[in-house]
Amino acid sequence: MSEEHDIPPADTYFSDRFAAKKAVRWYKIASVLLAGGCVATVPLYLFLWRAPADFPQDMLFVVPAGATVEEVGRALSEANLLRSEFWFKVWSHILPGRRIIKSGEYQFAESLSIFSLLNKLSRGKFEVVPIRVTIPEGTSVRQIAGILEEKLSRFDSVRFLETALRKEGYLFPDTYGFPKGISEQELLEAMQKNFEKRLAPFSIDIERFGKSLSDIIVMASLLEEEARTSETRRQVAGILWKRLRIGMPLQVDAVFPYIFQGKPYNLTNGDLKVESPYNTYIHTGLPPTPITNPGLDSIRAALTPIETKYFYYLSDKSGTMHYAVTHDEHLANRAKYLGK
Repeated sequence: MSEEHDIPPADTYFSDRFAAKKAVRWYKIASVLLAGGCVATVPLYLFLWRAPADFPQDMLFVVPAGATVEEVGRALSEANLLRSEFWFKVWSHILPGRRIIKSGEYQFAESLSIFSLLNKLSRGKFEVVPIRVTIPEGTSVRQIAGILEEKLSRFDSVRFLETALRKEGYLFPDTYGFPKGISEQELLEAMQKNFEKRLAPFSIDIERFGKSLSDIIVMASLLEEEARTSETRRQVAGILWKRLRIGMPLQVDAVFPYIFQGKPYNLTNGDLKVESPYNTYIHTGLPPTPITNPGLDSIRAALTPIETKYFYYLSDKSGTMHYAVTHDEHLANRAKYLGK
C-alpha cells in the first residue's frame, strides 16, 4: 500500500507582490501616456483641429461631383473654413464612414471644427437655406436687378443685365427661394422656366387669339402699367387692340418711364415728342419689346379684351377709369378729372 505524502502549498507571496507591482507600473505608464496624449491633443485642437477664428459663417461652399478628399480639403482651407488640409485628410481616413465626401452646395450657419465639417460633408448635411426674393408684378428688368442686388450678396447686376435686358417681359414676377450662391445665369433660367410654366395653361387661348406671344406680352406689359383692376385692364385692352387694328397711335403714357430710365421728364413740355421706338404717341403699332414683366392678370386681360364703343381712357387721381368715344369727350374728361 503506497503512502500519501503531503505537498506543501506554493508560496505565492512574492509572486503576488511582483504582479501587483507590475500592474501598478503599467497603470502608471498608461496614465502617463494618457496624460501625455491629452496634453498633446490640446494644442492640436487649438491650433489645427478647431474652426478658424474668422470662420466665414453662412457662406456657400460647393463640393463638385467627383472631388477627392484632398481637393475638398484644399478648397476648405482656401475658403478659410479649415486650419489644416493634412489633418482633414488624416481624420477622413481614421474616422469611420468619413472617406467619401458628398457633392453639392453646403451652407455653414456656425463655426465648425474639423470633425464637424467631416461629419456634415460625409453625410450630405447641406443645410442651405434659400433666400426669399419677391419680384412684384410690373417690375422691369433693371428693377429686378436692384432687388436681387439687395438680397443676394454675390449677385453681379452688370453680368445679369448683359443677358436679362433681352428678356424683358419673360422673367415671371413671383416669390422665389434662391440659394445664396446662385449664378446670374441660373437666376434667369429659373425665372424663365417659371414664366413658361405659368403660361402653359394659356397655350390654347394664345393660339386662338391669333396674335404672336411677343405681341401679347408687350400688350400685357402696357396694361400692367396703365390699369390696376382686372376689369379696367380688359377694357383698356379692348381699346388698345382696336387702335392697333385701325392704325391709330396707342398713346400710352406708361412707356415714358421706360424711355427715360429714371431721368426726369415733362410730358407737357415737349418730352411727349421724344424720339424713341417706344414712344407710342409718334409711332403706331406696339413698342418693339415689353416695358415690364407683367403678371398673369395682365396677360389674361390682353387675351380677353372687352369690346366697347370707346377709343379713349384716362385714370383720375383716385385711380378711377373714365372712358370717351371722341377726342373732344376725352379732353373734357381731362379737364374735369385731372384739371388739364
